[in-house]
Amino acid sequence: MCFLVYVHRNCTEDGWSELYPPYEEACEFKEVTEKDSGTTHYYIYFQQVYTAGYATSLISLISAVFVFTVFRKFHCTRNYIHINLFFSFILRSSAVFIKDGVLFSDENMDHCFMSTASCKAAVAFFQFSILANYFWLLVEGMYLQTLLALTFVFQKKYFWWYILIGWGFPTTIITVWILTRNFHDNSGCWDDESDVSWWIIQAPLTASLLVNFIIFINVIRILVQKLRSPGVGGNDTSHFKRLAKSTLLLIPLFGMHYMVFAFLPEKTGAEARIFIELGLGSFQGFAVALLYCFLNGEVQAEMKKRFWKWQTQSYLSYSKKRRALFTESSTVTQISMLDKSSPKEPPGSEAHTLTPSTVSAV
Repeated sequence: MCFLVYVHRNCTEDGWSELYPPYEEACEFKEVTEKDSGTTHYYIYFQQVYTAGYATSLISLISAVFVFTVFRKFHCTRNYIHINLFFSFILRSSAVFIKDGVLFSDENMDHCFMSTASCKAAVAFFQFSILANYFWLLVEGMYLQTLLALTFVFQKKYFWWYILIGWGFPTTIITVWILTRNFHDNSGCWDDESDVSWWIIQAPLTASLLVNFIIFINVIRILVQKLRSPGVGGNDTSHFKRLAKSTLLLIPLFGMHYMVFAFLPEKTGAEARIFIELGLGSFQGFAVALLYCFLNGEVQAEMKKRFWKWQTQSYLSYSKKRRALFTESSTVTQISMLDKSSPKEPPGSEAHTLTPSTVSAV
């Protein structure tokens, strides 16, 4: 993150005073030490890690959207919400690559001094993708709680409200943020932590995380009650295993790993924050696609069914072609054998046969 620092000088009777603070202090220009070099290598290594994570997430999420879209059996409200969540992760992964490509393409240029339309657009798109991702995580939590708490619920009735929360709120927030930055603090690449504009985005993100955390606790409570009900068989150990499995599955869906630093200052535990938010966060999309698509029993059954059907059709088509070729080959062989076995009469034999009879008759 970049921070805006003002450098000024005073007009005195003896002329202009020296700059305060000096450029070296304001811009933090200093000699590169071994510690700084190690920190730089650490960040470069982490960039490679989260690049691999977001690339893996992007490929798996696109594949998951393809599966849910192509097969009509998966066209339902639950999977429509999953698809929108996957799209928000796809936007986030794409935004990271675009932002890195625009801001950090030139290693010799300090992006803190950039102020181009392209870098501002890249940062705005990045902030929108984060907002959309957080709010769709919130929608997933709300939907799951609704399914567990209410026995009969018209899912389509709430779907458009979910769309409004997942896409409408982020669009409104990012519009307000862009207008604020453009008219009141149009400096740099808009990636600094300005007092007012930064909270326009950070406050809704923190609120969505807090609400999702409350929903997460409530969902765990409902699961505990359902596992303790008389109709559920098994002992305490099996119940604990089910609860632990459910909890681990819900953590990436609710984005609970973001709660670790949600209410702490931005500079607190910078390296640990980067590890959790970039290192683990970059693979969150992959984990969600894996858990809710590729490891889903219904999806696996449908994929096996389609693969078996395709394999059967391919075998039948191959057998049909082979029979057709065999039949055609047999017909040609029979015709050639008939031609060889039939006697051939010499030309003019009829005339030679009829000549003696004709002579005798005369």
